[in-house]
Amino acid sequence: MESEKSMSQLNYPDASMAECIRRQSEKTPEAFAYEFMGSRVRFRRFWQQVEECAAALQAFGIRENECVTLCLPNIPQAVILLYAINAVGALANMVHPMAGELEITESIRIGQSRLLVGVDRFADKLLRVSEGTTVTKVLLAAPTDYVPGWKRLAASVAGKIPKAPDDGRILLWKDFLAGAEREFAMAKRTASDGAAVLYSGGTTGKRKGILLTNGNLNALALQTVTAGDCVKPGYRMLAVMPIFHGFGLGVCIHTALMAGCECILIPQFSVSSYAAQLKKYQPNVIAGVPTLFEALLRAKKMQKVRLSCLAGIFCGGDSLSEELKTKVDAFLKAHGAKEQIREGYGTTECVTASCLTPRYDYRKGSIGLPFPDMRYRIVKVGTDEEVPPMIEGEICLSGPTVMAGYYHEPEETAKVLHTDADGTVWLHTGDLGKMDEDGFVYFVQRLKRLIISAGYNVYPSQVENALNAHEAVLNSCVIGVPDDFRVQVPYAYLMLRPGYEASEELLADIRENCRKYIAKYALPRGFEVREELPKTLVGKVAYRELEEEYRRTHGQ
Repeated sequence: MESEKSMSQLNYPDASMAECIRRQSEKTPEAFAYEFMGSRVRFRRFWQQVEECAAALQAFGIRENECVTLCLPNIPQAVILLYAINAVGALANMVHPMAGELEITESIRIGQSRLLVGVDRFADKLLRVSEGTTVTKVLLAAPTDYVPGWKRLAASVAGKIPKAPDDGRILLWKDFLAGAEREFAMAKRTASDGAAVLYSGGTTGKRKGILLTNGNLNALALQTVTAGDCVKPGYRMLAVMPIFHGFGLGVCIHTALMAGCECILIPQFSVSSYAAQLKKYQPNVIAGVPTLFEALLRAKKMQKVRLSCLAGIFCGGDSLSEELKTKVDAFLKAHGAKEQIREGYGTTECVTASCLTPRYDYRKGSIGLPFPDMRYRIVKVGTDEEVPPMIEGEICLSGPTVMAGYYHEPEETAKVLHTDADGTVWLHTGDLGKMDEDGFVYFVQRLKRLIISAGYNVYPSQVENALNAHEAVLNSCVIGVPDDFRVQVPYAYLMLRPGYEASEELLADIRENCRKYIAKYALPRGFEVREELPKTLVGKVAYRELEEEYRRTHGQ
């Protein structure tokens, strides 16, 4: 079944992301654009910061369509660089700062970046990952660069500002900006030009760059404003979701700024500080994964926090259970909020959400209605054949936020982007769902083998490759097991090579070796060593059999 076809409902600018923000800065120059650790910056000054940074990028020699790799959390430099890179016509290659070293190296290789940007305290790691790559300079950004002077002094006295390594490849933020020319020439870019590369395992678990265009990100912003009906000029968005994540980049940063909202930049989420942030900032809009909202229910400091400030509460990145929604809605009401939590659905291949629960029309079990100008189609798995209403099939979608493709991966792109007879490009999501007669979409389960841990995609094949790289491991199988906070976490079964015996020391060494290859959130929570791993009839490891066994033995 396909959602209702219609003419385009929204007018999308044929412009770059940076141009859209420049226009907003002219429209509301005195409105606040972002706040970071008590320092608030107005749109007028924010755009000046973007221009200064863009001039520095041009002085460095960054060219159009070149990738600049960013390994940054939600700090001012990350947002400034995002738009400065866009303003000079280059691509922001977005990487998780806590990713494994080989993952970052692979992202640099995919982007062929000459400039790598990261946080100063990770300088040694950044130098290691750039060794033998195209990177010529490692630009270090210090979070304290954009905080009030007294806080910088306090951090310096406390020894929290690390000294930069003595290495010719290191470039400090202040020196980078000092090398800029007085003006820069803004690149003439269109909606179809590339803007950012985000990462996903696609359908196979192989690391792939997702090329998103200016049009993809600008359309997402306008669609979110329209469908959300709560993102307004002057409102405050608590930007907890990270900028290197489609949800964080697309909704918490770009949507907010295009709408004239203020982004409250939070570099790292923690349960202990979230209550204090809600109380201090009194945001109008919050967005996060289910684990973030579950953390709210646990936070003791939330007891006296009033949430009547909230006009929008968005949840995405993973399925929101009916039980958790009921608990969160009751919690919100008890704390003075007039709004309920609203679930969205999407993939990084279409930036982030492309479907959202309507503000006043919730249907049990549904992930809502498609965004304006997004079309959904439910097809028989493995085909392009549509199925009738309320029949399960693969979720496919089409519209202005669908990616340009996997970066330099035409064969992988062809597996998920199919063009029908009328020329419409459909993204095959690899997710199973259904749609009712009114166009409400229902998520059922993922078709691809995938673990979602606290909103982050963990591909078992990647973790298995990391495990198998250890000299003691003959074979491995990774499954997702329930976790009270992260919903799911990886769990590993191992077969050791002859001559090796299981011990705490060996398992600790295997785990430590994994850190070279995968992010911290992808590390297995537990290990079991087996003489043999169960096999399917065609000789593959029977991971579903291990999942069933885990459920039986652990009572889950």
